[in-house]
Amino acid sequence: MNGDVIIDLKNIYKRFYIGEPNELEILHGIDLTVREGEFVSIVGASGSGKSTLMNIIGALDRPTEGSYDLNGTNVCAAPDSELSHIRNKQIGFVFQTYNLIPRNSALKNVELPMMYAQISSSERKKRAKELLSMVGMGQRMDHTPDELSGGQKQRVAIARALANDPSIILADEPTGALDSSTGRMIMDLFHQLHEEKGITIILITHSNELAEETERVLTLMDGKIISERMGCNYAERQHTACAQ
Repeated sequence: MNGDVIIDLKNIYKRFYIGEPNELEILHGIDLTVREGEFVSIVGASGSGKSTLMNIIGALDRPTEGSYDLNGTNVCAAPDSELSHIRNKQIGFVFQTYNLIPRNSALKNVELPMMYAQISSSERKKRAKELLSMVGMGQRMDHTPDELSGGQKQRVAIARALANDPSIILADEPTGALDSSTGRMIMDLFHQLHEEKGITIILITHSNELAEETERVLTLMDGKIISERMGCNYAERQHTACAQ
């Protein structure tokens, strides 16, 4: 059973080059709520506004207009220092390009968010080892990214996203750079985190096939959410009816 609303966007607009002749409006009045413990996908083609919306949901950018309440915080009014704290503690980010530090071992990459959270060295190392073991990377924790496959790098990135026990994981095309079988393993890992730990997951993807595995599928087109439905494959996993 999903809990309280933790993400609440109302009438979100995002414009660039404001007041200039080439002013560009990317998002046109987005309304979106996500409850604690949901697994939601936002699906759309390239240029639909997915990345812009992801940046706003992740408190990496602010909307031009509208309101955004994230777990009780007014994101539009919050100072940058508070948003930095939210990004470090409340949201775990998983990107298509992994964003691992090349010279650091898998262990050090997972420790990094905990360093910013001022967790002690011994506690950082202990938790990083536990997380790497959980994602199947216990035997690779001393390897640097160039010694890992794409799927292994993404597992390290997921472990890093979990470092500070966030309530939300924001995954932006997390299987986009992977072959289909490796992508399957990564999606299975997200399902495991959702089902066993109750983590709220928002998946940004261009793949309708992946989107169908989530509880709710929101389709974004030209900066607007044009439809919302239950994921059929998710419904099958839960043995419930699929609503088109």
